[in-house]
Amino acid sequence: MERVTNLPESLAQPADPAQVNDYDSFAEAYSAENEHNILNAYYERPATIALAGDVAGRRILDAGCGSGPLSAALRDRGAVVTGIDASAGMLALARRRLGDDAALHVVDLSDPLPFADGAFDDVVASLVLHYLEDWGPTLAEMRRVLRPGGRLIASVQHPFVDYAIQDPRPDYSATTSYTCEMTFNGQSVPMSFWRRPLHAMTDAFTTAGFRLAVISEPQPDPAARELFPDEFHALSTKIGFLLFVVEVPPSAAGSDY
Repeated sequence: MERVTNLPESLAQPADPAQVNDYDSFAEAYSAENEHNILNAYYERPATIALAGDVAGRRILDAGCGSGPLSAALRDRGAVVTGIDASAGMLALARRRLGDDAALHVVDLSDPLPFADGAFDDVVASLVLHYLEDWGPTLAEMRRVLRPGGRLIASVQHPFVDYAIQDPRPDYSATTSYTCEMTFNGQSVPMSFWRRPLHAMTDAFTTAGFRLAVISEPQPDPAARELFPDEFHALSTKIGFLLFVVEVPPSAAGSDY
């Protein structure tokens, strides 16, 4: 389970389920584009890192780590990072980046997490939740593996973007899926996502026992202005991704958070 690199280019007819979101089949192409493009390297990833703040010494689960760029950035800032992803191909690239001793595991976010209660201070879920029809079981597991006072930092495609690109436009209040063609480093692949209204997202967090701390509609990193002038202007004036910080309430007996 991994993150999208660019916004959908065109809607498509339903594809063979075995071929949709098959990151193993385009891991190298995706990783190459994700490394330096504006949407990941200069927009979503810096926004996630900024929301994480000072992570030195914090135990962080990178849920949907892909080839590991966010894991590497957090580790460079002093975090103790564990990465999980459903794609063995993406994890092979992450191990190449992070080293043979990196804590990396093949885990699908639809399944229970193989970690003890309270094992982490933070979970980062970078552009992965929009692959799931039902957030409930996944969020419950993320909350379980977080200590009291821990944080989930999650980014998703903005629900208004998903609503606007569909023709005919769906019922905004409904949770619906769509399939589109996306291109990564010249390779075109079918991708499928679930869109839901904003209130359904916040309801899912609170139902799982989180309390909402931050909703962020980020601006791109100013460093992208010279590198991607046209894309920088577009991202500065239009909606793209939506980020959340949600917290596990401290226990009644108090916590160290």
